[in-house]
Amino acid sequence: MPATPTFRTTTRHMLKESKTYASQTLMGGLSGFESPIGLDRRDRLSALKSGDIGFVHSWDINTSVDGPGTRMTVFMSGCPLRCQYCQNPDTWKMRDGKPVYLDAMIKKVDRYKDLFKATHGGITFSGGESMMQPAFVSRVFHAAREMGVHTCLDTSGFLNTSYTDEMLEDIDLCLLDVKSGDERTYHEVTGGTLQPTIDFGQRLAKAGKKIWVRFVLVPGLTDSEENVENVARICETFGDAIEHVDVLGFHQLGRPKWHELRIPYPLENQKGPNAATRERVANQFKDHGFTVF
Repeated sequence: MPATPTFRTTTRHMLKESKTYASQTLMGGLSGFESPIGLDRRDRLSALKSGDIGFVHSWDINTSVDGPGTRMTVFMSGCPLRCQYCQNPDTWKMRDGKPVYLDAMIKKVDRYKDLFKATHGGITFSGGESMMQPAFVSRVFHAAREMGVHTCLDTSGFLNTSYTDEMLEDIDLCLLDVKSGDERTYHEVTGGTLQPTIDFGQRLAKAGKKIWVRFVLVPGLTDSEENVENVARICETFGDAIEHVDVLGFHQLGRPKWHELRIPYPLENQKGPNAATRERVANQFKDHGFTVF
């Protein structure tokens, strides 16, 4: 277990030490984690680069779509993209997250490791964009795998080069968001560029990692037959690495957060895809030989 580093702080370092606090889980928040308070800016940047701390928005224990089994899903703060359908715009800015010590995160994984092993689950890093903090994420993954805990990276792949080949070794599964099949639509959806996602998926495949591709279906934005065909062709370049494709219908669950943050919401009146569109898109992926969920 790594030792907690000593940091300079602008205010007295404060940790709650009561038994009640220590026994709390993070459901919906971050209570129970040791966190440096008032961290000196120079130390903050240094610790972020080394992975001694990570900026975390929240975490949860779930059995949803964040990987197999029961999982600890950690939502990291910070994201370079601005997806029109983002469910968590409150994770865009890293500074809005809470700094968490590396060893505190590893201890949390260790606490649940028996549950993970019993349910064939593990830890998933999501966001925001977890690859904005590659050192922290990869060090937690390395420790998790040493415990025999399954690791899963949820990412757009946009920050492809942030992850080294050595870091890839500690990923068991990647939930790779292929947000569009052509550059024009990808930029419209995210403000970013598509090629890094393709490059990252191909690197994962070359490294022998498993991929669940996720594609968000938004009527009038990502649902054209041509765009879906292009996504499927991109997936083909990942070869046997793909276990299945998740076609995720757009919904409005994230809209209240945009309103709360007073950010203009571009999909304010957008409806989700109808059954016919879902079936057509699923069949397009199936026609390329993919299992579709």
